[in-house]
Amino acid sequence: MDAEKKKQKEYQKKFASLQPKRPIVRNSIVAYIIGGLICAFGQWIQNRYMQYFDLTQETVVSPTIATLILIAALLTGFGVYDKLGQFAGAGALVPVTGFSNAMTSAALEHRSEGLVLGIGSNMFKIAGAVIVFGVVSAYLVGLTRLLVQTLIN
Repeated sequence: MDAEKKKQKEYQKKFASLQPKRPIVRNSIVAYIIGGLICAFGQWIQNRYMQYFDLTQETVVSPTIATLILIAALLTGFGVYDKLGQFAGAGALVPVTGFSNAMTSAALEHRSEGLVLGIGSNMFKIAGAVIVFGVVSAYLVGLTRLLVQTLIN
């Protein structure tokens, strides 16, 4: 058993020396810039909606999010968002657009299997974890707020 572990460590050491070094600083800077540009674009959309459609700060959020989701889905369909994701890494995973990309990619990948068994079931494999996390998080935040308000009063 001890000889086996030693062999594994030697293999890992040899394998690590052959791997290319990842440019972590460069990747972080690119992710920050691209993520910021996506957010700035979302803010620009929001400002245009408030300017042209006379929406308030409270009512402009939903149309802005829907527009970002639509744009990300279209860019995924045309193959542009995947290239952006390869270049920007985590910067392209800005919550709404990254989620839209993940859902649209799954739908496109499994469209040949049909609407229900292909697109529907496989698209929500990815979405399921996010939806469950969102619901559980919202429940815990709401419960915490209720407990805090009860203790204060």
